[in-house]
Amino acid sequence: MRKPKVFVAGPVSWNRLVMVDRLPQPRPHTAFATGHREVVGGTSAGKALNLASLGADVTLRTVVGDDDAGRAVLDVLHRAGVEVIAEVVDTATEQHLNLMDPNGGRVSIYLELPRLHRAEHDERALAALASADAAVIDLADHARPLLAAARAAGVPVWCDLHDYDGVAEFHRDFLEAADHVFLNDDAFETGDRTALTTFLHSLDKHAVATLGADGALAVVDGAVHRVPAEPVEEIVDTNGAGDAFFSGYLVAHLAGADVDSAMTAGARQAALCLGSAGLAPQL
Repeated sequence: MRKPKVFVAGPVSWNRLVMVDRLPQPRPHTAFATGHREVVGGTSAGKALNLASLGADVTLRTVVGDDDAGRAVLDVLHRAGVEVIAEVVDTATEQHLNLMDPNGGRVSIYLELPRLHRAEHDERALAALASADAAVIDLADHARPLLAAARAAGVPVWCDLHDYDGVAEFHRDFLEAADHVFLNDDAFETGDRTALTTFLHSLDKHAVATLGADGALAVVDGAVHRVPAEPVEEIVDTNGAGDAFFSGYLVAHLAGADVDSAMTAGARQAALCLGSAGLAPQL
């Protein structure tokens, strides 16, 4: 059976995770960490690593700096079997400081953000894109031009809008280009799913929303689908769970699964990720 080929474009980062008992209040005070470590991060790294763990043939086009952080990110990706088209810039690799509480709460502070002024590997990226079964174009200005390239190549576009609230202009190009849209429910009231369901209907395309511990909700061809979260014996790290769900769903969809089966596959991959110390199971 042929492996699914997925092209991913978007950000990677090198992150310091700092675990705390509770996220800090907005006032001057001293807090003590319960632990800390440095790991690969970034939504496109999370998707690429999860897709690879699920057996997909993955090419990731991203931006890194010529620094230790960039080399550490690339090493993780290469060891996982991800083919990387790296645009190396003279600014630092993207880096975050993530404060994490035991319940999955997170405050992410951007420390560095690279700027891509001119791509060196356009032809290689376009060739990988044209041969893919799906193009995952993540939220980043350096990935934005590949939206039109994917449409021109006739490759289905998958976009993760994260905490999109329905009005933010930054997301507009990604939403309009996408055949398949994912987002989380952070911008919607968690107690009442009516507003979120109505919004998904309004997109008039294949739309999925992750709901954290409440599972996920999808609206496809006017029909509403729900899946509960898979139980997790011990949550080790919540980073990457949304990317894991996205990846599990995508691989199942490419294998011919219906919506409910794809959502179940997404929930299963998210649970495996939550039980792992990395962005993807066994990483």
